[in-house]
Amino acid sequence: MPPRPEPAALARKNRRLLGASLGVVAGMVGLAYASVPLYDLFCRVTGFGGTPMIGQAAPGTPGEVVVTVRFNAATQPNLPWRFAAQQPSMRLRVGEEALAFYVAQNTAAGAVTGISTYNVTPDVVGRYFHKVACFCFEEQTLEPGQSVDMPISFWVDPRIAQDPQTRDIRTITVNYTFFRSLNDAERSGALANAGPHVGRATR
Repeated sequence: MPPRPEPAALARKNRRLLGASLGVVAGMVGLAYASVPLYDLFCRVTGFGGTPMIGQAAPGTPGEVVVTVRFNAATQPNLPWRFAAQQPSMRLRVGEEALAFYVAQNTAAGAVTGISTYNVTPDVVGRYFHKVACFCFEEQTLEPGQSVDMPISFWVDPRIAQDPQTRDIRTITVNYTFFRSLNDAERSGALANAGPHVGRATR
């Protein structure tokens, strides 16, 4: 029968095991928080998953191809807002910068903070849809009954008409969905039903 380990040695072994386990848990939590902004950045840089490109100015001369851009709006059920596009669609030439508006209204009795996600469909046009400025991925706090206009400035890259995968596409749909922000959900006790893509904690 092998000798039993000394209590001190056993305690050291248990402490090392506990420390390693806590380190793994902390690493997994850190990776989970880091993966959200990293994936978001990857999508916005590459247009993956229909995520529009960002931060590029429109070319000086619009192309001849005309596309129709449609605007969809949705809210996660736990967010007490009315959210809608002010125009169902617009027609513009590729390379032409355009400005569209959404409107959001807080129907709750208290202030509520929301945050939006967005993409365009068909997914393959994401690399050619350029967002110059918009309200996406920024927390928006509305007071009770408050209504605000939310603009999006964008343009469609003329190269969409040259790519064999996209040259026949003439309709693009912009999809925005508002969620209750993570911090707002924590404050209100609604975190369990807050849904995905609700932002990141500030603390």
